[in-house]
Amino acid sequence: MEILSEIPNRALAIYAHPDDADVSCGGTLALWSAGGCEIHLVVCAGGDKGSSDPLLDADTLMGVREREVETAQKHLGIKSVDFLRIPDGEVVNDIALRRKLVNIIRGFLPEVVISPDPTAIFFGEHYYNHRDHRETGWAALDAVSPAAFSPLYFKEEGSPHKVSYMLLSGTLAPSVFVDIARSIDRKERAISSHVSQLGDSTEWLRSIVRERAKEAFVQTGIEFSEGFRRMVF
Repeated sequence: MEILSEIPNRALAIYAHPDDADVSCGGTLALWSAGGCEIHLVVCAGGDKGSSDPLLDADTLMGVREREVETAQKHLGIKSVDFLRIPDGEVVNDIALRRKLVNIIRGFLPEVVISPDPTAIFFGEHYYNHRDHRETGWAALDAVSPAAFSPLYFKEEGSPHKVSYMLLSGTLAPSVFVDIARSIDRKERAISSHVSQLGDSTEWLRSIVRERAKEAFVQTGIEFSEGFRRMVF
């Protein structure tokens, strides 16, 4: 177990739904941006099915959720966002998605890519990882290695770029942790921006965010942290 203290110059976060990055690694992104890291976010799915109202127009909901991301990114210090607008439930680790991710990686040149751990599936008896999360995680891994750094993959998408390492969030096997005590307030504000999913911000949301950030205290001795599986290239 290691406490990751270095701050990269550029980081790319690749997630499925509009609120996923904030929940999964918002504290890390906010901490890094405050330390001078330039951060770009890719949101693969449109968030168009994130409602229990059968009469709600999908395009309308997608627009609402994108505006929520734009609010949240200001709290986290994210410089720019790519919305891929794949319908919810239809994210697939296919050539088209990998090509797009390789194009973004080669254009942005991140040192670090953060994405979901696709091997983390079952969490107790009441939750298993969403299919879009798993597919996004696999696509991010495959785009980073070998595709983005190999000159023989997707030649038309730019010059090869080698990412130094990946951090996989939502993992059942964390190997590194980031101390987010200085950025947890901004993580809370970012998550609270997603009113369409969580309702108006209340104290219960703040308590849940902090409880989750405390879960690794026994392992780390850190009051608030985010854990990741690290893959070094």
